[in-house]
Amino acid sequence: MCRTAEIGLAITGAADAGPLTIIEATPVAVIGVCPDCGQPGKLRDHPTLRLVDLPVVGFPTRLHVKVPRFRCAAASCKRKIFQESLTCADDGAKLTGRVTRWILQRLAIDRMSVSATAKALGMGWDLVNKVAQNACRQLVYGDPCHLDGVRVLGVDEHVWKRTRKPGQASNLVTILVDLTPLVDGRGPARLLDMRPGRSADVLSGWLKERNPSFREQIQVVTMDGFTGYATAVEEQLPQSDKVMDPFHVVHLAADKLTTCRQRLQRETTGRRGRKDVLAYFDIGASNGPVEAINGRLEHLRGIALGFKNLNHYILRCLIHSGQLQDKINAL
Repeated sequence: MCRTAEIGLAITGAADAGPLTIIEATPVAVIGVCPDCGQPGKLRDHPTLRLVDLPVVGFPTRLHVKVPRFRCAAASCKRKIFQESLTCADDGAKLTGRVTRWILQRLAIDRMSVSATAKALGMGWDLVNKVAQNACRQLVYGDPCHLDGVRVLGVDEHVWKRTRKPGQASNLVTILVDLTPLVDGRGPARLLDMRPGRSADVLSGWLKERNPSFREQIQVVTMDGFTGYATAVEEQLPQSDKVMDPFHVVHLAADKLTTCRQRLQRETTGRRGRKDVLAYFDIGASNGPVEAINGRLEHLRGIALGFKNLNHYILRCLIHSGQLQDKINAL
């Protein structure tokens, strides 16, 4: 039920500690070799390492692992004492590796809040948030293949927090979305990155940071009618086609039609009326899915009851909409 064998531990005992379940365990395999000199060590003692593990039948769980500690027998070795490393957790870690994967799965797949995830584990909000942020940062920014195959790029602005001054620059971020899987019919769009601000400089800066091979592979950029994004794309991606989604194309056409109608109305009657582009159809890509991701980020903000730290928000958005499930499951 606890599946400790898969993390290299054998259960030696268990206890009901009220709100927690305590599981006592020992490593299945012990090497006992000094990491510096490679010589076998002499057993010294068994200190207890306490680790957070997955909940058991709805209760937070703590592993109490008796880890062998050795004295190095080699006189020439500078390391006098060493401890057996565990396969289930890094040295100095407070939780097992599978807890990190579980946290990301709850946030990315089950759309749980950090508070609910922390409660299920019996951990503090700050620690769960830190674990999720660090893991996401590694999955996204530490993956050299994260931007591979992006041919259709979507760009949009997003209001990441509400203040008393709508439209304030500090409230806006630029979101970048990979639409290639959607256009190819392989899967949904995925959030690639987010940058503070909404301007030509913001998008140009992000594109400049990418290597030339990435910029050269971009064939299509979808966007709304904001001229700043169009300017950045013309400067940094001159080979790409700029595409507006049908809604904005129709909206702009309607505005032009209204302007023409008003002009003719004034010319023929001497008064105002009474109160009572097309590349999408050739390419098949639009900014609609980008707007959809934008809407899901609004939902994320509601789950968390708002965010105060933009860096935290960006990483939480990538967990939520970055299509990281395969990477998370592979942890």
